[in-house]
Amino acid sequence: MSSKVVLTYFNGRGKMESIRWLLATAGVEFEEVFLTTREQYLKLLSDGALLFQQLPLVEIDGMKLIQSKAILNYIAEKYNLHGKDPEERVRINMYAEGLIDHMEMIMALIYQPDAESKLPNIEAKAKERYLPVFEKALCGAVHLVGGRMTLADVLLMECSLMLEEKFTGILCDFPNIKSFQGRMGRHPGIKKFLEPGGKRKPQPDVCYRQTVMRVFAVQSEASAIPTLIQP
Repeated sequence: MSSKVVLTYFNGRGKMESIRWLLATAGVEFEEVFLTTREQYLKLLSDGALLFQQLPLVEIDGMKLIQSKAILNYIAEKYNLHGKDPEERVRINMYAEGLIDHMEMIMALIYQPDAESKLPNIEAKAKERYLPVFEKALCGAVHLVGGRMTLADVLLMECSLMLEEKFTGILCDFPNIKSFQGRMGRHPGIKKFLEPGGKRKPQPDVCYRQTVMRVFAVQSEASAIPTLIQP
């Protein structure tokens, strides 16, 4: 069984970025294969590597895994970043899925011709629906669940930084989350991930979008992209 962890995706954030974050937090080194051509994707299909024909693909412990939530849960369980009992795990999963829902709104912007018009709604939902939940959970607490680092903490760090990229000053009214960011940023694995030359990907650009559309042979129906990259 190979000990290498190999991630196959595009050279950008998308659905793989949360997986990169979690592996970095766990201190796990990984290699990446970046898709740039339609032929690479078709070969993965012909080799039977993609269950449901979707990305991202993570090779770990002799398995070829797809479905990002399943992958995140596997890594969290393997590296002690999940709950210690069913109650903790379900709380972590609720937080994680809420954060993923909100990050998906930001991820989708690159494929939408009217992206600017979507920003006020994303900002409003962040301030009114999502951030207040985490601000309250972090009142007097270092971590979201169980008093230790978990998947939920990692995703909150990722999501809060994504929001700050789009909306300057969005955390002004959420001091607990801002303090949480400072603590998380001192974690060795996260610090290495975020520093220049680290494995965190930049915000997606036109070149990234064109690569994704070329690999999936999508001409103009950007709505087909999320299905192939899987929710």
